[in-house]
Amino acid sequence: MGDCIFCKIIEGELPSKKVYEDDHVLAFHDIQPAAPIHVLIIPKKHFASLDAAGEEDWAIVGQTQRAAQNIARELGVAESGYRVVTNCGSNAGQVVHHLHYHLLAGAKLAPLGVAN
Repeated sequence: MGDCIFCKIIEGELPSKKVYEDDHVLAFHDIQPAAPIHVLIIPKKHFASLDAAGEEDWAIVGQTQRAAQNIARELGVAESGYRVVTNCGSNAGQVVHHLHYHLLAGAKLAPLGVAN
């Protein structure tokens, strides 16, 4: 999609530090990491968010999540723990409107949804 930064990375128009790639999924290190390990995992097919996924996209969504599992194992964080999160829409903090998952690991992360 014309100005989508992730589509440009997929097409090789912009550089990335790739971690994983197959026919349907690409993963690369985030340039503004929020954890010692911060990998972005994206489907190569453009759709804006999880909410925008059509019936025909659910297999790709599953492949993207499976890639997260494989990446965590490859990076050696599967056993110690990792977080996978996607933001859906601007109010959730989504900045790039191309479905993507953040894999965060490498340190003890603060629990989500726990009142202080």
